[in-house]
Amino acid sequence: MAKLRSEIDDKFKWAVHDIFATDEAWNDEYERCKGILDTPSRYEGIIGESASNLASELKEEMDESFACERLYVYAFMKYYEDTANPVYQAMSGKAQMLAMSLSEKYAYSEPKILAIDKNKMNEYLATPEIEPYRHLLEDMLSKREHSLSAAEEKLLAMSDQMSQAASEIFSKFNNADVRFGDIHDENGESVELTHGTFGVYMESNNREVRKEAFYALYKQYKEHINTLASTYYANVCQAMFYARARKYPSTLNMYLSASFIPESVYTNLCETVNKNLPKMHKYVSLRKKCLGVDELHFYDIYAPMVKDFKMEVSYDEAKQIALKALAPLGDEYLSKVQEGFDSGWVDVYENAGKRSGAFSWGVYGTHPYLFLNYNNTLNDVFTLVHEMGHSMHTYYSNKTQPFMYSGYKIFVAEVASTCNEALLINYLLKNCTDENERKYLINHYLEQFKGTLFRQTMFAEFEMESHKMAEAGEVLNAQNLCDLYRDLNKKYFGEDMVIDDEIAYEWSRIPHFYTPFYVYQYATGFSAAIAIATKILAGDKEVLAGYKKFLSGGSSMHPIELLKLCGVDMSKPQVIQDALDVFDKLLDEFTNE
Repeated sequence: MAKLRSEIDDKFKWAVHDIFATDEAWNDEYERCKGILDTPSRYEGIIGESASNLASELKEEMDESFACERLYVYAFMKYYEDTANPVYQAMSGKAQMLAMSLSEKYAYSEPKILAIDKNKMNEYLATPEIEPYRHLLEDMLSKREHSLSAAEEKLLAMSDQMSQAASEIFSKFNNADVRFGDIHDENGESVELTHGTFGVYMESNNREVRKEAFYALYKQYKEHINTLASTYYANVCQAMFYARARKYPSTLNMYLSASFIPESVYTNLCETVNKNLPKMHKYVSLRKKCLGVDELHFYDIYAPMVKDFKMEVSYDEAKQIALKALAPLGDEYLSKVQEGFDSGWVDVYENAGKRSGAFSWGVYGTHPYLFLNYNNTLNDVFTLVHEMGHSMHTYYSNKTQPFMYSGYKIFVAEVASTCNEALLINYLLKNCTDENERKYLINHYLEQFKGTLFRQTMFAEFEMESHKMAEAGEVLNAQNLCDLYRDLNKKYFGEDMVIDDEIAYEWSRIPHFYTPFYVYQYATGFSAAIAIATKILAGDKEVLAGYKKFLSGGSSMHPIELLKLCGVDMSKPQVIQDALDVFDKLLDEFTNE
């Protein structure tokens, strides 16, 4: 039974009070911001009359956005601590409504800016007042054809809360309502199965434990599959609505355009991985041989291929390993990581009602935050350095960029995190002396490739195909979604894998699908990170310097251009192919060990 939040030692909780000291302070700021947002902007009718008016309006909007972001992040961080707590359910709802009010208030802004005469705008862009906002405005102007009238933009802003309904319903179901019951652990004792422990049991050397956990989990999703299919379809429909309203040719095009990512990056990923699926099938065959099973099932896919080696890592040990592994990034980087460990950046352990998974978050003006559900596995060590990569990216961008450019696109976010993972595996492999340990670590690295490059690309294909189906007029339901997902698993895992009926329901438990066309960036980011880490470990000082500039870049440059600072061009498939070749070499090394 998971502990209550109150039973967790404070030293293992993140310092949310660094944003707001108390809930009362949050409520006071909420009332202040609500009053401000209820007051129309005095620049609405005069924004285009002068460079001064334009600059003042943008500053006002940024100031109010910053205030709302603080409220939003605090509320949701408290909510994620215990999703069943009604106080923070209500607070997060209020924060969402405030964000909607902000969008409504400034819905006029972009249409009014785009209506400014081109010659006049060019004059404004040449003035010192506008210079800080130049990149922001140029990006806005480049999307002129997708902007609507002020009235239409206001309607779209008002619909924002409704657009989040499917995601919110899924979150409530997945994090607060669904229960998987009890299973038997390695000792034969009855234990509660949770999101947090499922991964642990799937890595068990005891096949019966893995099997029981697998069936117990998917039983619940199967029982609710029609509801979950409708929820997912509703989310696809909201994406289609906004794409059509803004005159984008597809949902894929809309979501990628937001980060100035060419569609070819997405299709290159899928095509390159598909060409290399024999490597994945080779891995599956190796796994079947190592486990010594007549049939390889999906409850076998996470079990260590090295059975006689068990690696448990406490949180304190994980912190020390992280510091040693990240040493190639320099003393300054390490000092901030240490500060994060010592100063309440990290929420470490699972508790009842706590959101599943892990992430990094924060708000401009305070330190970053890491959200974990640590369970003493090697995978948890990788999760720690992964999320610390995100947090350090946030730290450097916040330190270097003004608020408007401090955030970074998801496309580059996964580079910083996965680069840390690549450095970690290199450190562990370099410092291990036991042959069995080495095979165990190579096995883990193979799992990173399988889970991040292959599996996330499979997710990307599922999203692309399901959205295409809906855009072609097909109603998404449990049957066609499960059929699509089952077929993708057959293609990716090959003939040596038994396609268990339960795996067809897996799509229904993936939260990232509620942020459309998000997951492919794990695969592209992983590939870019492998390239960058390889060069840093080889002592390439120019790449290391470029990487620090990359971390500090925020959104001051487009993602593709930011990565070029590190010598990586993601517009070409070669980066993906190079990573897949590393996977193949690891397979051979494992086989020959």
